[in-house]
Amino acid sequence: MAQKAMTQRGICIRVACQAFGISQSCYRYERKLDADNAEVASWLMRLTEKDRSWGFGLFFLYLRNIKGFRWNHKRVSRIDKDLELNLRIKPRKRLVREKPEALTVPGGINQVWSMDFMHDQLEDGRTFRLFKVIDDFKREAIGMEVDFSLPSERVIRELKEIISWCGKPQVIRCDNGPEYISAALQNWVSEWGIGLEYIQPGNPQQNAYVEWFNMTVRYEWLSQYCWHDLAKVQDFATQWMWSYNHDRANMAWANLHQSSDWPWLHNVSTSETPAKGEDSRSKIKCKNIYSFSGYKVLIRPLFW
Repeated sequence: MAQKAMTQRGICIRVACQAFGISQSCYRYERKLDADNAEVASWLMRLTEKDRSWGFGLFFLYLRNIKGFRWNHKRVSRIDKDLELNLRIKPRKRLVREKPEALTVPGGINQVWSMDFMHDQLEDGRTFRLFKVIDDFKREAIGMEVDFSLPSERVIRELKEIISWCGKPQVIRCDNGPEYISAALQNWVSEWGIGLEYIQPGNPQQNAYVEWFNMTVRYEWLSQYCWHDLAKVQDFATQWMWSYNHDRANMAWANLHQSSDWPWLHNVSTSETPAKGEDSRSKIKCKNIYSFSGYKVLIRPLFW
């Protein structure tokens, strides 16, 4: 308005500033772009190329907690919007259920595991299966196997390998697939003292932890590429599982990463300790985690 008055009425800067009640330094102020903005934009572009399904929240947490940059969340959000990297939020469809079943929530690691299958196709049309196992308490991917055929014997072998390095669970939650209701698997869990918790048919929400993990697998990498052979799928699955456990922030646990040392794990007892030393997931180390929650960003001391 001051500039418009100067142009139309031919008055000086001092008079125009007095008329509109602003200082001359405010009138002459020119915004100076920070040199870090180019670096922020470069990191956002690289992360977008690497993980196309990530949004601002995961980008900011990765740069803050993993890379150690001290950039303010408002600056990262502003540059993210300027680059038009924001994702479209799809509206959720709410289904009305007469009697929704409550989801069993575990209270510690190795209390409840969830396992499930996924299917996809290679370029030549052959269908392959993806077997996944997660720890429901920590939301950590602890096993992922890919093959054309995964019968109950392969499921048992994969579970034995997982138990050999992270301990034995109390309960394994699964659906009513033929591999899970087979006599071989039921005899094996009975011998090992592991409980099988079957969900009700047609109620996948009772196994919500692994269903959410399935969506993440499908959306972040499985449906984004054309696969030539099975070896590439297995290799990519292994690399992605490591990145999921070490780089991806977990919104359900104050934006900690699945592989982080959690300070409250000393209050949690596991059902079995691995033979070779202590489970690395149960180490105790208190730290401050810079977390993003909605529009609030704060330093959360983890004392609870």
